[in-house]
Amino acid sequence: MDKRQFLLATALGAPMFCTATRARAGPRASCPVVLTVSGMIVRNNRGPLDKVVDQLMSRHNLQFDSAFSFDLAALAALRQVTIKPTLEYDAKPHDLRGPLLSDVLKSAGASTASQMSLSLRAIDGYAPVMTMAEMEARRFIVATHIDGRPLAIGGLGPLWGIYDADRYPESASKPVNERFAQCPWGLYHIGVQPA
Repeated sequence: MDKRQFLLATALGAPMFCTATRARAGPRASCPVVLTVSGMIVRNNRGPLDKVVDQLMSRHNLQFDSAFSFDLAALAALRQVTIKPTLEYDAKPHDLRGPLLSDVLKSAGASTASQMSLSLRAIDGYAPVMTMAEMEARRFIVATHIDGRPLAIGGLGPLWGIYDADRYPESASKPVNERFAQCPWGLYHIGVQPA
């Protein structure tokens, strides 16, 4: 990649040095993994949890024999949607963009039965649980961008599992700081299990 390509990729928020990877061999590929889906899935592109390499997952007591991993390019290759919820941090609406969580799960071959349980785990260990039906009814997305800028580690990213709480009466009626209990920022793992 020459200097011009590097600067353009950086300015556009494109994942540097990465290309979309549909079925790569696993986490040793050239692009860093940002999201891992495990549990009741039929597709996989990586093996079991490695207690040396997968330190964060190991410390959060995750276990799996196989999983499906996504890099930013793979998430960007999915259909993108934009939502505009009012966020608790400044009580203003913001554009959040990324693929639908349901599309991410379909890519991993997750069971889509409405009674399945989803655990969305954040880097800090926070892991709200919801059913597949709740996730689909609220049209959760895996946000990669806020107001046109990539979400960053140290901020809300690089991924945020979130929905447009303003659009649903049961959440819109709550104070803004109580609307996002099921929306972990710093999302890095999704577990799919029977409820």
